Amino acid sequence: MRFMLFALAAAAVVVPANAKEIQNVRSLDIAVSGAIRQHCAMGSIQDMDFGNLERRGLGIETRVAFDCNVPFTMTIKGARGGLTHTTMPNGQGPYSGVLPYNLAVEMPVRLPSQQVVSRSFNSRQLLAGGVISSNGGIATDGMRLAVELGEPSGEAGLLAGEYSETITITVSPI
Repeated sequence: MRFMLFALAAAAVVVPANAKEIQNVRSLDIAVSGAIRQHCAMGSIQDMDFGNLERRGLGIETRVAFDCNVPFTMTIKGARGGLTHTTMPNGQGPYSGVLPYNLAVEMPVRLPSQQVVSRSFNSRQLLAGGVISSNGGIATDGMRLAVELGEPSGEAGLLAGEYSETITITVSPI
């Protein structure tokens, strides 16, 4: 016990070798760092079934969960350039095999104030890929997608049968 008291007393009077340098310091810089991993995530989107395509003015609007903590570009591509007949995409006789559509995207972005970025593309433009930029902002409040069907180009309307299209949305952080 006596040895421990002596060690504690000796530790209390130990003075750093550079005590004068420490006493004269007026400011001190300390490097502090860390990182947040970038992420972009999109919720699932239900298939859009328009049912009977003979009806005019068909459209579907849906909200999609979307969160991206870095500025980004979004590329939207259509596989066929319209809702296309599954076996006769070129149609037959006076009947068309393609029904064009328009796709509109609207999303709030923050930079730091909130703005809305929106773009609209026709199905032919989506063959090459439509691009939307966040303009340096981030997205935290989802997005709205709206698909509106157009008019068939055939003089007699659409060929009977099933029609489909695949739309692919790709998000790339900048």
